Order: sequence, then C-alpha cells, then structure tokens
Amino acid sequence: MFEKFLENKYKDLLASVDIEIDGNRPWDIKIHNSELYKSILFNGSLGFGESYMKGWFDCDRLDIFFDKILSSGIYKEVGGVPRILGNIKSKIKNLQSVSRAFQVAERHYDIGNDLFSLMLDKTMTYTCGYWTKNVSTLEQSQIAKLDLVAKKLDLKAGMKVLDIGCGWGGAAKYFAKEYGVSVVGITISNEQLNYAKEDLKGLKVEFRLVDYRDLDEKFDSIYSIGMFEAVGYKNYREFFQVVRRCLKQGGAFLLHTIGGNESESVADPWVEKYIFPNGMMPSAEQIAEASEGIFIFDDWQNIGPHYDKTLMCWYENFVNNYEVLKDTYDKQFYRMWTYWLLTSAANFRSRSLQLWQVLFSLEGSKRPISSFR
Repeated sequence: MFEKFLENKYKDLLASVDIEIDGNRPWDIKIHNSELYKSILFNGSLGFGESYMKGWFDCDRLDIFFDKILSSGIYKEVGGVPRILGNIKSKIKNLQSVSRAFQVAERHYDIGNDLFSLMLDKTMTYTCGYWTKNVSTLEQSQIAKLDLVAKKLDLKAGMKVLDIGCGWGGAAKYFAKEYGVSVVGITISNEQLNYAKEDLKGLKVEFRLVDYRDLDEKFDSIYSIGMFEAVGYKNYREFFQVVRRCLKQGGAFLLHTIGGNESESVADPWVEKYIFPNGMMPSAEQIAEASEGIFIFDDWQNIGPHYDKTLMCWYENFVNNYEVLKDTYDKQFYRMWTYWLLTSAANFRSRSLQLWQVLFSLEGSKRPISSFR
C-alpha cells in the first residue's frame, strides 16, 4: 500500500515536467525494481543514483531527463537523510583539510590514465572547453580556452607562471610552448604527476606533488583551472591568501571554477560518495567574500553553457571506447560514469551550475583592464 502511494507520488511529480514512468520517449524512465521509490524517499539523490547503478531503472536520455528535473526545480522536493547528515558533517569538520586533501586524487584522478586518455582530447584537459564559432572539435575548444586564459593573464615570454591543480600538465606545456613562459605545476595526484612529467621536450616546465598550502615563492602570473571545487568553503580565504603570497605586485590571478547559484557547505551526496569526495561548488558570494581585501576583480566571465557540450563530448568518447576499457571498468562503473557525465551536462544545460573565469589583480596594480572577448 505504501509502495503504491510512493509510486503515484513520484509519477505525478514527474508528469508535471512531462516525464512518464515506463513511457516510450527518450527522456521517460523505465522502472525495473519498485524498491527505487523507497530508495528515493529515504536517500534522495544518493538513492536515485545508486538505483541507476544497480539497474533498477533505465532512461535513454538521462541528460534530457535531468534537464527537465533541474529546470523545473522539482528536485527540491526530494531531500533524504544523506544530505542532512552531509551538511552536519561539513559544519563539524574541515572536509578539505591537508590530511584529507589527497583523497579526491586517490579516488578519482588516480583511477586510471587509460580511462582519461580515451575520454579526453589529446591535451588531456579535464575542464570546460570554450566553443567559439570557429571551434568544431573538443581539442580545439580546449586550446581556445587556454588561449583565452593566456590573453587574460597577458602571458609573455620569460614570465614565471604557477599552475595550481595542473592535472595531466596540458595547460602548463601549452603555455610553455606557445607563449614562452616557464611554469610550475602542482597536483595532488601521483598518476597525473607521472603523466605530466612525460614528453617535456626541453620545455621550461616543472611539476610537483604538493598541496597548495605549502607554496611560498613568487610568480608573475598564477592560474587555477578546475581545482577550486576541491578547496572547500572553510579554506577559501586561506586559498586566496596563499595565491596573494605567491603573486608579484604587477601580476594577475585567473580562477577557472564551477560555481553554484546558492552558497552551500557540501556537495550532492551521490557525487560526493562516488565521484568527487570532499568536493563542493563555490557561490559567487563565497568567492567575493573570501577574496575581499586580498584581491580586486578585473573581470568575471560565465562560460557555463560551454560545459554542456564539453561533457557530451566526453560522454560520447567514453561510450565509444568502452569496449577497450570494459575488462578494467565493469558494467556498474559504466553506469556510474555515464550517469555522472549526463547529469553533469544537464546541470549546465539547465543553468543549475555555472563555469566562471574570474580575473583578479592587486590593489595598486597598474595592469590595464582590457576587453578579452
């Protein structure tokens, strides 16, 4: 009786956004196990994601399904115990402390360079591309993004540049080769570090395995592309203080980060458990408050819609290459990974998440403020 009540409740909720249970359209969902309803009731988004991983339901176009859910706001009617507990935990503990900082590398970035090399483009860039009208491929979008960063920082030959969260080293190598700068890149991932150190070909690039809080040397320019999501709200102020400590007076700092529409203290429970442990998306208010008195704003650009297309490219690359990967990554991983990529695309398509490039400089700086786009 209770199960039927839940089924009707969720059926009506989905119908309000043009989604049918066991319908025939690509965004409709097909239920294989009615335990799904109780899982959503008690565990919210965590229960829904885990149910998909278990094969309790299917949907041909999860990206469209979630775009409808997120655009309408009906997801706010689904809470669950994990989110409540997560919020309490984040208030009590510093989830992104130095002792916990390497967990995201161990559980995400270190899962296998074989996976990322097939999913990403040749630059191994694991952040939002920049799809200008002259761009037609994933690799071109990433190079366009890097050129945009270089333009904003006004990179010139001979500069010493810091890359906070250098990933597999693609940005550092590109800037060293194309702009003649020397780059120090830091990461907390052993797999990324080993990959980045390969094929340097005499470039003035150095990669280090180190937490950002341990930095204390001067640079002409600093950038951080896709790393700030792992810093945590309790550490935002210290992050900006570290960057300030390392930036020369005439320099600039570019922060490229996913952003949330509201200030939060914890990530989605499913994403936190399976994809990015200890991660969270900053809000504009949190960035502004944490940087106040340390930096001044020169520019704030939102390229969030470009992430939808980037994620769909990653999804297609992963699906098309899964035959090569399936002996290492089982079917449950396949469902988990595709669920993450498609729900992420929907978040940017629905404007639930943003992608910001924020350019900072120091008070008293004589850097000219130019038009970058």
